[in-house]
Amino acid sequence: MGILEGMNARLLALLAVGSIWVSAAEWSKPVEVVVDDAVCATYKARVDDGGRLVIALTLGNGWHTFAMDNQIRANEKLAGKKALGMDKPTSFAVSGGLAVEGGWLQPELRNFSKPELRIFSWGFEKEALFAAKVKRTGSEKVARIGIKAQACTETICKDINKELELDLGLAVGPAEPGMATLSAVRTQ
Repeated sequence: MGILEGMNARLLALLAVGSIWVSAAEWSKPVEVVVDDAVCATYKARVDDGGRLVIALTLGNGWHTFAMDNQIRANEKLAGKKALGMDKPTSFAVSGGLAVEGGWLQPELRNFSKPELRIFSWGFEKEALFAAKVKRTGSEKVARIGIKAQACTETICKDINKELELDLGLAVGPAEPGMATLSAVRTQ
């Protein structure tokens, strides 16, 4: 009985490690944005079993980024007046073996506006998920996701212009738990 118990324990440990590896393999290799030797933002991507491209953003302490529809929201608040400052919206350009079908989803927004300075801005702190329905195109085995954004603290801002590569051979995974709370990005 001792030998079988030992084999079962090793088998369970091996299965646990294997499931962690499979889970980690679903995501692309992360892309980091570094400012003064510190990571201010990390992006990674995967396709879920609902046919959505999911992009996960993790922000460093004190950093925030801006909504995909930030400019539309700011223009509404300005009501024709000139802005004294404008934060850059987040955008994703998908190419290679994937194409976006329909609109993007983004999480609930935090208001960073400073109306007394005619600066209107909304965005995210700590982490955010973005998602859009996608379809496979051609025979390319890799999708490229161009990321344009701006990350800021209270004192500095960093323009982001990065590219993620997503291996389309990776296993799809279940929808992220926060997917139900995402809402459509405004286009007008």
